[in-house]
Amino acid sequence: MPPHAAPRSGPLHEKAVALLAGLRRADERLTLSLREVHRLAPAVVDWLERGVGPVALRHTLTADLPVVMKHPAGVLAYRLRELLPPPLPAAPEPPPPTAAAHRPHPWQDCDGCERVFRAPEPGRCRDCRREQATGDRAVYAA
Repeated sequence: MPPHAAPRSGPLHEKAVALLAGLRRADERLTLSLREVHRLAPAVVDWLERGVGPVALRHTLTADLPVVMKHPAGVLAYRLRELLPPPLPAAPEPPPPTAAAHRPHPWQDCDGCERVFRAPEPGRCRDCRREQATGDRAVYAA
């Protein structure tokens, strides 16, 4: 969406109008007409769409204002146009889940010694498997 092409309705437009109308609380010289508010609102929507919060935007618009301002709407329009930050880059994709992120295997009772151990399926515990493997080797060796 090109700058200042934001719709004249919707939640972001309403936030923009409220922010601009409320600037006079920060500095009474920023009292804008209704026409000026609606003219500047699409530029404020651009900022909000780029992830800039209302507090940061209010600070950008009200900090270090010139001592003499003949056209406060012009000062705000300049700041909104020239200080517009770039769009946020796309959020990085989350890393794929690791084995540690998965739930642990369920508890199983060992078929050889009744010891409880974690495994994906029932069977024998590590000690019984080792004992069975060394026993099998002993039988083959004899």
